[in-house]
Amino acid sequence: MNHSELSLQRRTFLGQSALGLGSVALASLLGKSAPAFASSSSSPVDPRLASPGLLNPLHHLPRAKRVIFLCMAGGPSHLELFDEKPALAKLDGAPMPTSYTEGQPIAQLQGKELLCWGPRAKFASHGQSGQRISSLLPAMSQHADELCILRSMKTEQINHDPAHTFMNTGTAISGRPSMGAWVTYGLGSEADNLPGFVVMTSRSGRPPQPVSSRQWHSGFLPSRFQGVPFHSTGEPVHYAANPPGVDFERQQDVVDTLGKLNRLHNAEANDPEIATRIAQYELAFRMQSSVPTLTDISDEPQHVLDAYGVSGADGTFAYNCLLARRLAERGVRFVQLYHRGWDHHDNLESYIKTSCDSVDKATGALLGDLKQRGLLEDTLVVWGGEFGRTPMAQKKDGAAKLGRDHHIKGFSMVLAGGGVKGGVTHGATDELGYNAVESVVHVHDLHATMLHLLGVDHKRLTYRYQGRDFRLTDVHGEVVKPILA
Repeated sequence: MNHSELSLQRRTFLGQSALGLGSVALASLLGKSAPAFASSSSSPVDPRLASPGLLNPLHHLPRAKRVIFLCMAGGPSHLELFDEKPALAKLDGAPMPTSYTEGQPIAQLQGKELLCWGPRAKFASHGQSGQRISSLLPAMSQHADELCILRSMKTEQINHDPAHTFMNTGTAISGRPSMGAWVTYGLGSEADNLPGFVVMTSRSGRPPQPVSSRQWHSGFLPSRFQGVPFHSTGEPVHYAANPPGVDFERQQDVVDTLGKLNRLHNAEANDPEIATRIAQYELAFRMQSSVPTLTDISDEPQHVLDAYGVSGADGTFAYNCLLARRLAERGVRFVQLYHRGWDHHDNLESYIKTSCDSVDKATGALLGDLKQRGLLEDTLVVWGGEFGRTPMAQKKDGAAKLGRDHHIKGFSMVLAGGGVKGGVTHGATDELGYNAVESVVHVHDLHATMLHLLGVDHKRLTYRYQGRDFRLTDVHGEVVKPILA
């Protein structure tokens, strides 16, 4: 039978109506209200809790409206950047005490002689808060009083791809929704002509590890919530531009016709992916006008370009940071910048300087620019990698100079803006920088805190899939309340 005949069958009617009425009854019995009913409530909603997304109203007053996540892909060494360790410097070249490493997960140093390696950078106090920050980050140091340094981060995956997956999705299992997808699913976007979740990549220094597109995928959430890659060179968004010979009016006619056909199909199929397809066609059409305006930075004052160190659409981290600010101004909910090249197994002293030089100035400029425009107070900026590096030296085969291996037991990340206390250091690792020992912050805790700052209870933002309610933090995670402003 064709689809129209099948749609009239008695079993189809009873099955669809039974499922629909049954889900309503079950929601009532469980005390849960479906999203469709939430918007029809006659009770007034505090305008401060209003949201264009699924959660309307939000669970509580938000401190942040958006997130800019600066991902240093490869694992920056906390020991050279944010976690000063004089005791490790004194043990430079001495055997690493086995009490630290025995039975512990080690990536490439497993079975090799483990020697302490002192920090290869100097630290100094900065700002009124006296935050101790590396000399490798002079621009970020100027914003010490805006920074919240988490020195007690801990994760669970010791190799790059699963560690990225864990940092982005809260699990090492591939195919789950990324944090950006969860945020746009819950909060929607304030941008009508741009995606709610945008991703950009850059690289410098050591040959980088690959970063898979599944790190910004929507997983089992509807596909409209996945991250959209923007490219710093060539076409910013692939396939959004009109083909040769197609003008604006003709393209609009095509999009309108496709929308009508898809709506006719969806009236029978009731498939959320058809609704996504309609929305994405229409968004892509609007982006044909908005994206060129976004990426044309000729309207930026010269002093702003100089602050970031931008010379044009050159694919650098600096250009991506400037675009991140422009995206934030336009209402994009989640912006994620990947800077690849932090995997410093060898020649760390040279490579880490290259990496820092590539990102420090632009990060400092982004923080200053957001603050000057009044955006930092409701923009949560996150800076960090998928894990840290070992206190032990690593000598790669054939390499002349030393580096550090992957490390998951203790590392540092930095937050700023968006309702986070500035000028504070939270948590600590032990005297050699191996284990997080004070006020430990797990990746699940970071995710819970991010959602909290956005007005979301991480335990209540769920999606039912294969008979189970999933969430970004799985069954874990606690809000790190001491860092909240």
